[in-house]
Amino acid sequence: MTDRRNALTPEALTMIDLIARTGSFAAAARELGKVPSALTYSVRQLEDALDVLLFDRSSRQARLTAAGEELLHEGRRLLLEIDAVANRVKRIATGWETELTIAVDAIVAPRAVFELIEAFYALRIASRGAPDSAPPTRLKLRSEVLSGTWEVLATGQADLAIGGAGDPSQASGGIQCEPLGEVELVLAVAPHHPLAALPEPLDGETIAAHRIVAIADSARSFAPITTGVQPGQDVLTMPSMAAKLEAQLRGLGCGFLPEPLVRRHAEAGRLVLKSTTLPRRAAPLRYAWRAGAPGSEGLALQWWLRQLRSAATRRALLEQHAGLVL
Repeated sequence: MTDRRNALTPEALTMIDLIARTGSFAAAARELGKVPSALTYSVRQLEDALDVLLFDRSSRQARLTAAGEELLHEGRRLLLEIDAVANRVKRIATGWETELTIAVDAIVAPRAVFELIEAFYALRIASRGAPDSAPPTRLKLRSEVLSGTWEVLATGQADLAIGGAGDPSQASGGIQCEPLGEVELVLAVAPHHPLAALPEPLDGETIAAHRIVAIADSARSFAPITTGVQPGQDVLTMPSMAAKLEAQLRGLGCGFLPEPLVRRHAEAGRLVLKSTTLPRRAAPLRYAWRAGAPGSEGLALQWWLRQLRSAATRRALLEQHAGLVL
């Protein structure tokens, strides 16, 4: 195995590719500045290491065997990958992170997140000696809820969090926060739910008599948060905002949902919004990142932070719920 690995060098793969393209050992040797016998010797060494014949010796031309064709095909792919790795390493050295992990809270509008991802990949990074290409940073998204959003940031499992609600002090220590905006939470029920026909405003006791649909906090070690549940109320807990919405559309319970998320459903008559005597519920949201020394952020994180400083971007992250889920 070691001899095979030592034999399959970029130079050897390039040699096989050149012989195949020129059609003869002599023509390939001229391009490489070698004598044909040296090239023949190198091919025989490679064949010995792989224990296969790469060229048909009965042909006057340099005709590849089936094994040679496979080596040519895979060799060309490997050479392209080697070039890609070299270009990637060169771009990483210019300040781009290898990977950027972004925790997106379930309350954030997925469509806007995907638009940001598209804009990020549309960037073109100049690299000397190589064509301009997208940033080399790999993006990794995590879907989190409530305290879980702060937890993954505080524990280093994420570099950037978008839409964190609740108390950010849990994630203190090297974490910098900025306001994202505020989302109003409204009580929504299906048209066939018993609460839909009751006169408004609904009081807490009336709401508590009916099952509420909650979304599970994704925190593992941080204290989980439960919001909107009345004392003694039956609870149906769902794993995501999309599942919570679906449960309420089916009349499996009532619950508070972001107004931009339910707006189109209310307009279409799929949900009924009910006023209550409870205090107005609004969630102040934030975006936060792991901050090192000033100016130490990688270029990918810097790009995302620039986008998040835009009022239009922040508004889209709170409003553009239609059609997509994370």
